[in-house]
Amino acid sequence: MKYLIVGLGNVGDQYAHTRHNIGFDVVAAFLQKHKGQLAVGRLAYHAEIKWKGNVFVCICPTTYMNLSGKAVKYWMEKENIERSNLLVIVDDLATPWDKIRIKPGGSDAGHNGLKSIQDYIGSTDYPKLRFGIGNDFAKEKQADFVLSKWRKEEEPMVEKKIAAAATAIEVFASQGIAIVMNQYNNLSFA
Repeated sequence: MKYLIVGLGNVGDQYAHTRHNIGFDVVAAFLQKHKGQLAVGRLAYHAEIKWKGNVFVCICPTTYMNLSGKAVKYWMEKENIERSNLLVIVDDLATPWDKIRIKPGGSDAGHNGLKSIQDYIGSTDYPKLRFGIGNDFAKEKQADFVLSKWRKEEEPMVEKKIAAAATAIEVFASQGIAIVMNQYNNLSFA
C-alpha cells in the first residue's frame, strides 16, 4: 500500500517550529525515526520511505499554507494515491492542547491549509491528524498566536505529542483509521 503523509506549514526560518508548522515537525520526526530525508521536489519537500510493506510518500508543501492543496493534488496524482490513503497533519486551535485527534474526514474548521486542500481535491473526506496547539490568545490575536513559537514550559508535552503523532502514522497505515482513532483520540499527553 502507498500513503501520502502531508505535514502542513510554511517555508522559511521565521516559521520554523511555530505552532502553525507542527505538521512539518511531525513529518520530520516520522522521517527521522525511519531514517528518511526530505529533498526539494515539485511544490514540496518530499521523501519516500518503506516500512512493513508500505510505501510512505511524505511531503511538506513549499507553496505556503494557503496553497497547500496545489501540492497535495499534484503528489496524489503523481503517486496515484487514493484519498483514503492521504493523511494530513495540521495544527488545530479547537483540539484540546493536550490531545491529538485523528478523523477520517471533517470540515476545514476555518484552517486555510485544509480549505486549500478541499478546494483542490474537491472533498473534505480524507483523513486528518489534528494536533492541539492551545488557544490562549487575546481577542483578534489568533494569527500572532498560531505563528508564535512554543513556550518553554510547553515544549516537553509538544515533544511527547510529536513522537505519538509519528507513531500514529504507522498505526494508520498498518492497522487502519478505526484502530488509530481508538488508540489516540482519547489520550491526554498532559
